Amino acid sequence: MVSAVHLRSISIGLIILAAVSCTSLSQGQQDSGKLPVASRTSTAQRPRIGLALSGGGALGMAHIGVLQWLEEHHIPVDRIAGTSMGGIVGAIYATGLSPTEMHDFVAKLNWDEAFLTEPTYGQIAYRRKQDRRAFEVSAELGLKHGLSAPNGINPAQGIGLLLDRIAFPYSTISSFDDLPIPFRCVATDMQDGTEVILKDGSLAQALRATMAIPGVFTPVERDGRMLADGGLVDNLPAGVVRQMDAEKVIAIDLGTPLGGPEQLQTIGGVLARAVDVMILQNERHSMALADVVITLEPGKYSISDYSAAEQIIRIGYDGAAKQAAQLLPYAVSEDEWQQYLAQRTARKRTSPQSVAVMQVTGVSGGEQQRLASRLQKVIGGPLDLAALDIRLDRVAGEGQFDRLGYEGFVQNGVPGLRIVAHEKSYGPPFVNLAVDVHGSGVAAFDFSAGVRITFMDVKNHGGEWRNDLLLGSRNLAATEYYQPIATTHFFVAPYAFASKVARNAFNGLTRVAVFGDQRAGGGFDLGYNFNRLSELRVGYEIFGGKLAPLIGSAGLPSVSGSTGQFRARYVYDGEDSPAVPSRGTRIVANLSRVLQSPGLAHPMGQLEIETSTFVPTSRKTSLFFTASGGTSFSSIAGPFQVFALGGPFRLGAYLPQEFLGNHYGYSSVGFRRELYRLPQLAGKKVYWGGWYEAGSAFNHPSPVVVRGTFNVGVIAETIVGPVALAGSVSPTGQSRVNFSIGRLF
Repeated sequence: MVSAVHLRSISIGLIILAAVSCTSLSQGQQDSGKLPVASRTSTAQRPRIGLALSGGGALGMAHIGVLQWLEEHHIPVDRIAGTSMGGIVGAIYATGLSPTEMHDFVAKLNWDEAFLTEPTYGQIAYRRKQDRRAFEVSAELGLKHGLSAPNGINPAQGIGLLLDRIAFPYSTISSFDDLPIPFRCVATDMQDGTEVILKDGSLAQALRATMAIPGVFTPVERDGRMLADGGLVDNLPAGVVRQMDAEKVIAIDLGTPLGGPEQLQTIGGVLARAVDVMILQNERHSMALADVVITLEPGKYSISDYSAAEQIIRIGYDGAAKQAAQLLPYAVSEDEWQQYLAQRTARKRTSPQSVAVMQVTGVSGGEQQRLASRLQKVIGGPLDLAALDIRLDRVAGEGQFDRLGYEGFVQNGVPGLRIVAHEKSYGPPFVNLAVDVHGSGVAAFDFSAGVRITFMDVKNHGGEWRNDLLLGSRNLAATEYYQPIATTHFFVAPYAFASKVARNAFNGLTRVAVFGDQRAGGGFDLGYNFNRLSELRVGYEIFGGKLAPLIGSAGLPSVSGSTGQFRARYVYDGEDSPAVPSRGTRIVANLSRVLQSPGLAHPMGQLEIETSTFVPTSRKTSLFFTASGGTSFSSIAGPFQVFALGGPFRLGAYLPQEFLGNHYGYSSVGFRRELYRLPQLAGKKVYWGGWYEAGSAFNHPSPVVVRGTFNVGVIAETIVGPVALAGSVSPTGQSRVNFSIGRLF
């Protein structure tokens, strides 16, 4: 069932994105003074023609080809109804867009952005970036009503905003009959399993309901019902079109084939087939209610072939052409066609040039006032819906809302804007998970798993209490209270921690022991949050530490004592992904003044800078460059301050901590190229790549031995985080196969 459901959902966002762009182009041609009139073309000499569009994932783009053929042959559409993908395409056409506009823009869509489950990494707040980078399992949970998860993988924030923009000019219509072409879409009531025909109210909300594939998109609450994808009950709504007083009904069957016998060899395949059979049966019932059925032949294309937009649209066009003998009797003369187009155009509406009032619904009290204040710039000036989308995405990127949208209204004859907010039902508190695995053989394998629990708006607005627990090869318990100062970008952040990690000890290139590095302490930071991309902190930290052998030579000394240091840390995160970026730069700079520490003869200063930059060279390929370096200046670092190199992405042909020193330098250059796209429920993409590393850790400027490593591997963005498998070899013959789950760059 997962695969069937998933595949139907995916191309919904593609058509929506196309429609938005088309809407922007066509609005300048509309007459904003027109009001809705009765829905009739001249039907004295011809029957009213209704069109039923079925759901079917990426194959639903074929509907555009059918519409294009109908328009070229002057066959008018007086009524239209659709389900799921068919509902989206039908609504776009019903609001007055031409098939040519839809066709042109579908071919230019960014497929990745169409299916994002949340605002892009660049749009989310800096602290949420920290969460995504440190706890990369793609499954946010909540503790609001006990441990629970959202009721859909995708809350449709991005898709919802695009639907809002399509529907915005028609926010105040009393019925979908007032659209340029009367329209209906079908949803399923998930409480009693009945068919729900959506014909009035919010058009955008209706479209979100008809496309809300269970388990993929969150259901839509409407009129006391929980609505989801209408394909479960009526995937080809020919009967709905007939109820709209259509005298002739044309139904478009996407011809989605059942899977082969191999699909029935697994439980998942059998469940998926069960859903397919259920949908096929309700489609066969609907076909009997149509006068003409256009059955398309998708051939080699499937409901997941999003990149084949041009070819799939052509399938729809050719499928209509094959039915020409049945369709052409409904064609009208040139004069009648122009009259039909003029009447349809006269019913178009445009968005207001500006709005004078704004309302916020879905929240109350202080949150309502804060949202209104942050969006106040929308009032008075020219209305820029694209800029409004960005503002709402950024608010959603702070973590407490899963959906922020908008609609229009009129108050005392004055156009207004209503912001519709929907808080996440399962949190706060929010729960993020992490799995961290690094290995290069049985003798060098580390595994840890952890959880981060974040309480929001603690004490005051913006206050966060973050708690981390990590167990395994690396153990960590940490807590931090983060509180902005008044309404400024300044903040305070007291914290405490206890940790224990394993550190290798070497004699030359031979590992002789594993030490336990134990630390427990806390600190206080004063910081400034510049924007979504960067943060500066300064503060003081103190901890008690102990280094003692865990495995290996018992004759090695133990070290213990307290460390106190002033610290400054600056982070700039301009990359577009926390896992495998395609573009952008990240910079981390740490400056410290260590006042005391075991093994330290006198206070010392240290500076470390790490950078990574990704530069796209094509749609699938990016080059990357990383560089880092650290210095203890003229001091000798203590055992808790010494720099280390070795391990994956730190000289992969060598073990972690194989090289230690008071100073170090490291750099790498390489590429990563997209190899395969994972199913939505498994992750994102699989890449292959190659890179060369060079670096050295040393105590004195001379002599410095620079070591290199050639690496080739595969990296996958999965739901548990980035998974990497790479072979590494040095020019001197050292080699390892490294496997990791968790942060790479």
